[in-house]
Amino acid sequence: MQRTKLLGGVVLSVALVAGLYLLNRYWIAPAGRNISNSSEHPLAPDFTLANLKGGELSLADYKGKVVLLNFWATWCGPCRDEVPDFVKLVESYGDQGFVIMGISMDDGPEPVHDFYEEFKMNYPVVMGNAQVAQLYGGVFGIPISFLIGRDGRIYSQHMGVVPRSVIEAEIKELLAHDGQEELTEFRSANTNGGVGSEPISLGDPETIYSEVPGINLAGLSGEQKETFKAELAKEDCTCGCGMNLLKCRIDDSACSVSLRLAKQKLETIQGIQEPGA
Repeated sequence: MQRTKLLGGVVLSVALVAGLYLLNRYWIAPAGRNISNSSEHPLAPDFTLANLKGGELSLADYKGKVVLLNFWATWCGPCRDEVPDFVKLVESYGDQGFVIMGISMDDGPEPVHDFYEEFKMNYPVVMGNAQVAQLYGGVFGIPISFLIGRDGRIYSQHMGVVPRSVIEAEIKELLAHDGQEELTEFRSANTNGGVGSEPISLGDPETIYSEVPGINLAGLSGEQKETFKAELAKEDCTCGCGMNLLKCRIDDSACSVSLRLAKQKLETIQGIQEPGA
């Protein structure tokens, strides 16, 4: 009987974890997600983030290079395990046009500074944020890496620690390509269950960087945007936060209630102000 109860508890725990993951992935988190374009190798979204030296660094600064974009954190054990191999990859291929850009998901730069010195990291690290994570599909776990070719396209994504030999094989192939056109025959060298070759899902910059987080306002005129925000500010969010819809979207972009209500308001605004309506 005790064994049966224990087994049941384990099954329930696994189901709960799986349920929370799916809730985050398919209901709450996807506010700014979509397949960016029809290409198998979509263009990597550009961004600018603060580096460890107090300046800023953009992905566009590495145009024409092969870039390994790595989301990581100092508190992540598997992430720490990858760093020595990354350092060696830069030593081997840095003079051929290869660079690694680390995006730290730590809460602050202090532990990153110490880690950087301790592990003698030889590639730039910037401090990540939720918006950049959303640009790259949500980043539901770390480490996760994206390998970008000279043409600015993402050719593979690797979730979790991937053997150095796998990444190295892909780097060599992309370094040999001049980047003048898409390398359509490229296939990920990842042998870890084909994870690296899954369709690459990216976020919509217009939605992620919107004045109303999660809502694409690109099709609205300046007047329509102001009307829309005024309407949101007049109505309370029903999620229990005590804020109006506009403030809830700005302060808590993960709120699915304010997102749903804001989308309904947007449809109303668009319907009222369409020519001939």
